[in-house]
Amino acid sequence: MKNAGTISILHVVFLTMTFIGLKNHVTVIPSILKSAGRDGWASVLLGAFVTFIWLFLIVYVHNKSNQEPIKDWLKQKIGKVGSSIVLYITAFYLLLLAAFTMRETLLWVSTTFLQKTPVVILLVIYAALIIFLATLGLQTIVIVNVFVLTGVVIFGFFVAFVNIKVKDYELLRPFFEHGLEPVLMGAVYPASGFVELLLLLFIHHQIQNRMRWYHFAIMLLILVGLTTGPLIGAITEFGPSEAAKQRYPAYEEWGLATIGRFIEHIDFFSIYQWLTGTFLRVSLILYICSDILNMSEDKKQIWTKLAPPFFFICLSLILLKDNVFLDINGKYFLISTFLFFIILSLFLSIVALASGKSSKKDKDKNDKKGGEEQSNQVKTQ
Repeated sequence: MKNAGTISILHVVFLTMTFIGLKNHVTVIPSILKSAGRDGWASVLLGAFVTFIWLFLIVYVHNKSNQEPIKDWLKQKIGKVGSSIVLYITAFYLLLLAAFTMRETLLWVSTTFLQKTPVVILLVIYAALIIFLATLGLQTIVIVNVFVLTGVVIFGFFVAFVNIKVKDYELLRPFFEHGLEPVLMGAVYPASGFVELLLLLFIHHQIQNRMRWYHFAIMLLILVGLTTGPLIGAITEFGPSEAAKQRYPAYEEWGLATIGRFIEHIDFFSIYQWLTGTFLRVSLILYICSDILNMSEDKKQIWTKLAPPFFFICLSLILLKDNVFLDINGKYFLISTFLFFIILSLFLSIVALASGKSSKKDKDKNDKKGGEEQSNQVKTQ
């Protein structure tokens, strides 16, 4: 297959830093702290190690599919009905993934700086902007991401260095105070973000060059840094017990940041980080959904067929009480995300393996048939 991709691997790395980085930098931190406490950093490393082994399944599928669109490749290998079932289930789960991200962001917005603004109004405005970006295509999403990511990275390093004066790294000790069980239980939460690297398979036909295993490894390493940074920061600034009680530890770290003696309350910078992260993450997920459902080239279909179910899923989540949503998200949805992407990757790997074996059998059969034809021609002569 001659690749006519429009984005480079570097763009993919930047995109990963935003759309998975938001989740691992913010969403999974409370669950890791509640599960593993001060040893949460070890859970991140364990989750990364397991994910690194799993990455070779993604590389295998990526190579076997020859960078064809996954929807077309599945249709060739398992038929129209089978591929439709898999793709529709995947698209539905991605809508849930986008809706949960949207709900959590709006929850944070409504509890921090827009307490008196109706959440439905925030949902309508923000969802409209996100869907509009999704209709513009992957190349536009990538370009927007490059611009906004610069500010996100600068502010991230800024708060990390500014808060050094209030960090106490002795709070990370003693190591493994409660044994290895909390570390093992907590590893699933960062891994639920790492496994979203699978989504790159759904856009790999738009990447200019074939991705290698070390490209995925670099992205995983960056995600590990994005997870351990705010996690260790929360532990060393607030202590493991206090950090575990906080709803958004990554945001609370901004509350400690000051510049000199007279400049403080600069936590408004975190608003830019979180809103742009959600903007890019949800837009990309919705774009992948539209591509899976063959809507990406038709803006009208995205607005009329994809936007309504996304909006109503978000609305149904908003109607849940805050504590109920946080319990569902932290205790169940993160784990279900990990399981869903693992199962999907195993299924795609089995399809790739089976298609490889059938192709080899067909080749051997054709070679044998060609040999018999040549032998008959010789006998005839």
